[in-house]
Amino acid sequence: MLAITPAQAGGVNVCAFLDMLAFAELGKAMLGDPRADNGYRIIVGSIPSKLILMVNYDDHPQQLVKIRKGLSSTAAGRYQQLSRYWPHYRDQLSLPDFGPLSQDRCAIQQIREQKALPLIQQGRVAEAIGRCRNIWASLPGAGYGQHEHSLERLLYEFKRAQGELCDSDQTWYERARLARRKAA
Repeated sequence: MLAITPAQAGGVNVCAFLDMLAFAELGKAMLGDPRADNGYRIIVGSIPSKLILMVNYDDHPQQLVKIRKGLSSTAAGRYQQLSRYWPHYRDQLSLPDFGPLSQDRCAIQQIREQKALPLIQQGRVAEAIGRCRNIWASLPGAGYGQHEHSLERLLYEFKRAQGELCDSDQTWYERARLARRKAA
């Protein structure tokens, strides 16, 4: 469950996109764990059986975690925001802490900077995902060497979160699902 309301976020589609991002970055199991506070407490390197959690929301934990040889990260929170960018967004948006509402507002600002916010509001989610993939490694085509979800799966999660796709994205989504069913 999001901390931000649809009215604060810019609409139901923006909230659905945030839910989709959280799914992409953390997965259902970690989002559903009550200790994770809907993902807002998760630190990078967590797995469902071994969560690494922030102690409080006072500030970004700025904890460097070795993921594997050659890959370390400071990502934290529901959207796995990096510590090096946090001070900029905290100051720009006058955020009081790294709490749930602050994380939501920061993610929306990152989306806005990619010029993806109006696309999301119009239901042009596939294009918005493409514009945001340089920020979130789990989006298709991100190219960071981490697991990337398929566009079909992300559109499914967006719809599951009550988002409404534009006609062209909806058509593409239905065709992709039909093709997958036929192939199975």
